[in-house]
Amino acid sequence: MKKQGLYDPLYEHDACGVGFIVEISGIKTHKTVVDGITILKNLVHRGAVGSDVNTGDGAGILTQIPHDFFLQELGFDLPDQGSYGVGMFFLPGNKDKRNAAIGIIKDVVGSEGADMLGTRDVPMVSDSLGPTALSSMPFVFQSFISVKGLSGKDLERKLYIIRRSIEKRALAAEFSIDDFYISSLSCRIVVYKGMFVALQLEEFYPDLTNKNYKSAMALVHQRYSTNTFPSWSLAQPFRYIAHNGEINTLRGNINKMKAREATLTSPLFGDELEKVLSVINIDQSDSAIFDSNFELLVQAGRSAEHSMMMMVPEPFGEKYHISEDRRTFYEYHASILEPWDGPAALAFTDGTKIGASLDRNGLRPARYTVTRSGRVILASETGVLPIKPEDVLRQGRLGPGR
Repeated sequence: MKKQGLYDPLYEHDACGVGFIVEISGIKTHKTVVDGITILKNLVHRGAVGSDVNTGDGAGILTQIPHDFFLQELGFDLPDQGSYGVGMFFLPGNKDKRNAAIGIIKDVVGSEGADMLGTRDVPMVSDSLGPTALSSMPFVFQSFISVKGLSGKDLERKLYIIRRSIEKRALAAEFSIDDFYISSLSCRIVVYKGMFVALQLEEFYPDLTNKNYKSAMALVHQRYSTNTFPSWSLAQPFRYIAHNGEINTLRGNINKMKAREATLTSPLFGDELEKVLSVINIDQSDSAIFDSNFELLVQAGRSAEHSMMMMVPEPFGEKYHISEDRRTFYEYHASILEPWDGPAALAFTDGTKIGASLDRNGLRPARYTVTRSGRVILASETGVLPIKPEDVLRQGRLGPGR
């Protein structure tokens, strides 16, 4: 939304419900996906609805790429898992505009030396959506992309460059974020989300109910847009994080990040770094801006947990009793990156590891359970999944900065 009258998007805030489940073994099952959706349904009270009760502020799920499912559904061959990327696109409903958007995608993929293996129109069942959600519903489209000789982290980084290049081309062609949005483009994860409440997610996306849709992790989010206009693109999870709370230092974080972009370098990106900058888009929410900055740190070679500790440090200093190693870690990184302060609870994943962090104010709930059967469940509250008492290995909650 643009600034108009007394409304200024700079003052938007939000607070939501977030959760995840992960199989520590890494074994992919459909049950993990089902349990992730169950967590989401049990967080439905943390979301909000519009004037018509069938239009939610947003809900979604992030999973690992369901390779077996795509092999079953697609009419073309795929390379080995981890050797191709899946793009999840929100495109215009108008056919001519959609074809123009797809043309941009194909042009950029080709110019970056990648191959478009094929595309898929994502099945959608919109019967349960309210008028507001229906009026802005995008056409959801998947593309499958490979780059010869690349897999794993190198492919993930190249897909990031391709995605940012597509986004820049779309912006230059005067597509708005509501007309052309990339939910995910990755060789590890895929994001299914939209402008609805938790109970509508699996009905809208029947893919999620297919028994061949398997993942070892599921990250879910139910949005409550306090003083924020909902939209399909701002539903969560984003590409790396799902966020409950708000970033109160946002304007300072944005200004300082923009100021340092001219001096950024990366041996992993080299000259291609200019293709991804600037990562700041002030038309997005605080959560989306955080996600974009977090993504840049990870793609530049840091681990997800390292990047999170940089952006969201725990309290440190002479008055706080933490180890010398941790204190010096935070002191060093404070000299190169300012903290993003909440209140904020953040669940994050790079597609192979998943975790959560609470900002140093500690004003958002994040409760976890580790089971003897090898699962970790974390959510904005406890009790989001039925767990037998004898299966509980340990339970707890995240404290400030932990």
